[in-house]
Amino acid sequence: MNGLDALLAGLLGYVLGSIPFGLLLAFAAGKGDVRQIGSGNIGATNVLRTGSKKLAAATLLLDLLKGWLPVYLAWILFPQTAGFAALGAVIGHCFPVWLKFRGGKGVATTAGVCFGLGWPFGLAYAAIWIGLLYFTRISSLAGMSAAIAAPVMAIALQRWDLLPFLIAIAALILVLHRANISRLKAGTEPRIGSAK
Repeated sequence: MNGLDALLAGLLGYVLGSIPFGLLLAFAAGKGDVRQIGSGNIGATNVLRTGSKKLAAATLLLDLLKGWLPVYLAWILFPQTAGFAALGAVIGHCFPVWLKFRGGKGVATTAGVCFGLGWPFGLAYAAIWIGLLYFTRISSLAGMSAAIAAPVMAIALQRWDLLPFLIAIAALILVLHRANISRLKAGTEPRIGSAK
């Protein structure tokens, strides 16, 4: 691996990751600017607050895809640079240049990234994310827990090449969820489907 390949993989990840599908789909469906409701984020959880489950599901799938695709392409185009593409995709989603660096919190995109890095990562991430979401109905708790599970899986599989990138992604997700963490501590974090 050379430095140029790493840079190109990171840029590829950033460009694809920065596509604001939640915002674009909400506008296309006549739901307005999703940044003006709820948390103001462009991810699937906030798109759900438009009242459209189908729109939220489409956002979720596309955000997964934009995490998976750059990692997959990096394996092919720039060998040994998948970690850079993964980190770039999550950063792109969270800080898209097109939206003045205000995006989502990276949970769904990280799921796609994990599937791109290998099915054990993807399955571990999905199991923690979906399992906790089902039992607690707290989106932030499920997402943060899944993000932490990814570097733990890298340690379990001894994938030391991917560990620094997954730690960085998990740290970024935790930082972006700091308000959620405060609400979790206070017992005021909303649950999906609960009354406003």
